[in-house]
Amino acid sequence: MQNDRRKRLYRRLILFYLAVLVTGYWTGYFWPLLACVLGLHLFWYMVQIHWLLDWLHEFETTEPHRGHGVWGDILDYLWRFRRSQRTELRRLEKNLQRVEKTVESLSDGLIVITRQGELQWWNVAAQQMLGFRGDDIGQALTNLVRDPRFVNWFHQNRRHQTYVMTHPRSLRVLQFTNNRHAAGNRLLLVQDITRLRQLEQMRQDFVANASHELRTPLTVLQGYLEGFSDNRESLPPRTHRAIDQMQSQTRRMVNLVNDLMLLTRLDNADDQVPQEVVDVPELLEQIAGDARELSGEKAHEIRLDCATKARVRGSENELRSAFSNLVFNAVNYTQPGGEIVLSWRQEGTKACLAVSDNGIGIAPQDIPRLTERFYRADPGRSSETGGTGLGLAIVKNTLARHDASLEIKSTPGKGSTFTCYFPASRLVKTGPMPQYR
Repeated sequence: MQNDRRKRLYRRLILFYLAVLVTGYWTGYFWPLLACVLGLHLFWYMVQIHWLLDWLHEFETTEPHRGHGVWGDILDYLWRFRRSQRTELRRLEKNLQRVEKTVESLSDGLIVITRQGELQWWNVAAQQMLGFRGDDIGQALTNLVRDPRFVNWFHQNRRHQTYVMTHPRSLRVLQFTNNRHAAGNRLLLVQDITRLRQLEQMRQDFVANASHELRTPLTVLQGYLEGFSDNRESLPPRTHRAIDQMQSQTRRMVNLVNDLMLLTRLDNADDQVPQEVVDVPELLEQIAGDARELSGEKAHEIRLDCATKARVRGSENELRSAFSNLVFNAVNYTQPGGEIVLSWRQEGTKACLAVSDNGIGIAPQDIPRLTERFYRADPGRSSETGGTGLGLAIVKNTLARHDASLEIKSTPGKGSTFTCYFPASRLVKTGPMPQYR
């Protein structure tokens, strides 16, 4: 359609100037007439340009004057563009208002930080949690939150990293999560986890108190049952089985209480882990010996393979408990005559302890939940072996205190491998060593 209008315009201009040329030729005033027509044409275009400029200055409020020819097309196009722009602007404003209302209604705080670390924007929740004022815009966040550990965490600027602190004025426990934002800015998510911390503390106190209170009566029961067992020949035969079952269940309860108390100590332990130099190869030799005794008649083939003498800085008692849990689990969940391998080796800058077996394995859906407290992939089998469901939770907490991580790989029916990775910052290297068998 635009091409047709252009063609009509070009035809009219050609016919008009042909008429001027013919008229000028027959009248003898060719050049004066042509100059006059071109001047009028130029004047008309100058008038149209000035009208366009005047309208553009009042673009927001007025409609364009009625134009002719090309100028009419230009004005119509600009007016249609303006109307579509207004419609889009209204839509964006409504969406922006909706987003602002949504953000302001969040119970979690949101803070936008510039690339230079200055406050750019925050929502109502963040203002209530941190006590921001209107004139704090442009201030460095580290000038308003002066906790040295928070300042160190903030300057690291690691994506999705969290930091928990107690606000000095409100005494709220706040969790900050660092996220990337547009144009190099940062978005901090602030969550009030005071209630969660209180519930967690209540849970820890309950577990600690219950474990402590249970320990005494269990000790008394164990003492009496051992006395009955030692003198079983003087008791009626029908009581022998009952005494054995009571002893078995009492030992199981004692193990559960001990694990609960150990987890409580790990939860309540200070951030600083003892910096003992733990001789891991020697520790693994001791644990392998204990595992062979536990295996007993099952006659598992338990091998120790140490390819490095690297030692670990940390708590020997905590590491002994964690490693023992992994090895004893392998003994309990591997069929008689099965193979269990303990390997201590170097992988790049890290050292890793791997406990592998060819036992029953673990279903894929159970692996993510294995380190949860009291979770059992096979509750029936755990009861038979006396498991408490806390062993891997102890392993996870102990490794976390030593800046280490746990990786679990398993195939049902073929076996499992539990690998503990220790960072270079925890290692004391002394070179390679011969393999143990």
